[in-house]
Amino acid sequence: PALYAPADKRGALLALYAFNAEIAGVRDRIHEPLPGEVRLQWWRDVISADGDAGTGHPTADALRGTIAANKLPKSAFENMLEARIFDLYDDPMPSRTDLEGYCGETAAALIQFAAMVLDPEAAPGFAELAGRAGCAQAITGLLLLLPLHRRRGQCFVPSDILAAAGTTPEEFVKGEGGAAAERAV
Repeated sequence: PALYAPADKRGALLALYAFNAEIAGVRDRIHEPLPGEVRLQWWRDVISADGDAGTGHPTADALRGTIAANKLPKSAFENMLEARIFDLYDDPMPSRTDLEGYCGETAAALIQFAAMVLDPEAAPGFAELAGRAGCAQAITGLLLLLPLHRRRGQCFVPSDILAAAGTTPEEFVKGEGGAAAERAV
């Protein structure tokens, strides 16, 4: 999407997308949750820091410049990082409401940031649309990654949906949910 944006907005959009790729991929680069939490905390510290001092990390420096230049809310980045902690653990997604919250704090927030970069005045009018688009995008991505998540022991399909279909997160992850798992998905 950044390649179709006006040239003067591309750098900011690429910084946002690079940041998202960094934090979304933390689980892929760790073997235990604690180093992942440390990495997410490093990003929190980078974002919350005041001043123009560089970090030596090109994505972090570009992101800090993007946040400052576009007056993006640091609290939304904090929420995004907090949501990504879920990725580090094998806890099941408790409910549909929790899944929607996760999608809102991750994918929807990224879409809203992009809208704020592209047109700060019109962006507030797109908040609801960004929320819906973010949920659709995140759920689609989670479905595509479902085999990977199962191998890891992760279950992003909400427990309440699995229960209504007649299975559990544990059965789902083991591939033992049968027709009930298919109904849930």
